[in-house]
Amino acid sequence: MALVDRVKNILLSPRTEWPVIDAEPATVASLYTGYIMLLALIPAICQAIGFSMIGMSVPFVGRYKTPLVSALTSAAVMYCFTLVGVFIIALVVDALAPSFGGTKNQIQALKVVAYSYTASWVAGFLSLIPPLSIIGLLFALYSLYLLYLGLPVLMKSPQDKAVGYTVVVIICSIVITWVMFFAVASLGFGMGAGAMAGAGAGVYRP
Repeated sequence: MALVDRVKNILLSPRTEWPVIDAEPATVASLYTGYIMLLALIPAICQAIGFSMIGMSVPFVGRYKTPLVSALTSAAVMYCFTLVGVFIIALVVDALAPSFGGTKNQIQALKVVAYSYTASWVAGFLSLIPPLSIIGLLFALYSLYLLYLGLPVLMKSPQDKAVGYTVVVIICSIVITWVMFFAVASLGFGMGAGAMAGAGAGVYRP
């Protein structure tokens, strides 16, 4: 229930929830096992089910369903990609803090990245019906808004620098995503990499 309450509060009342998160003790392990690893499963599992069982309508071809093995492989790669991406982006948030008048703190940086991802992860349920996945872009925008609200609170940066801080984090996240995408693709996981690119696992659209 604590997980459900946190999801509900960060989505519905983020301005009051961020100060609560700021004051909570946490470790990398507790954030991953208690939140990140659980919510990141939603888009991975739902996408595998949606694309293998329901599929997408392709013009002039008809309905195409991803083979189950390929869908599961994509889900596994996407999931791992997300877990690694969250940690790397948190390192970026931490490293950028002094440049925007903030205070470096790796745990707080991981908190702000993990909890701002909530909207995008929850939107992963839409992948059960692949044509609805496009609606997830609205949730991705809300994740960016959560990031914007959380950075000043957790990283102690001035409010007037929150927009710049958020924009730079987004740009760095996009670069990190594509570097990881090409790294995965070069290893021969084309299907998995394609799924991750489509779902935006490493940026604010997991």
